[in-house]
Amino acid sequence: MKTINFITGNKNKLAEVQAILGDTIEVQNRAIDVPEIQGSIEEIAKEKCRKAAETVQGPALTEDTALEFNALKGLPGPYIKWFLEALGHDGLNKLLDPYEDKSIVAVCTFAFSSGPGWDPIFEYEGNTFAEMDKDEKNLISHRYKALAKLKQWLAETYP
Repeated sequence: MKTINFITGNKNKLAEVQAILGDTIEVQNRAIDVPEIQGSIEEIAKEKCRKAAETVQGPALTEDTALEFNALKGLPGPYIKWFLEALGHDGLNKLLDPYEDKSIVAVCTFAFSSGPGWDPIFEYEGNTFAEMDKDEKNLISHRYKALAKLKQWLAETYP
């Protein structure tokens, strides 16, 4: 079974994703902090996932949730986390007080990256370089082979 790194510090979110995907893929938690850009939810999701895959040096799955208040023309959108921190639940509810339309759309966006660079396209014995841990990859990679030669040369030249 293949493994992906789900980037979250939210244990409830992790449990839900593991319960839903667990029979098809092993979901490994990586609770790393990935800075988020400002932009549309799609732009944020893509960039966050790219940075996460780069950080873990392998496959990464990220999730972003947006809450779009129809009366506020989509706000707070992907910035719900910061609105909640600043206003709390009561403050968010008060934002809608002047409006008759109190409907909200919840948008969940998952992004997946198979890994940074070209590691996702090189496969060895059923796993891509991106799916391997660093120790395993370092035993077979082109860089390992070149550095092994350099190491031998250095040992002979600079004993």
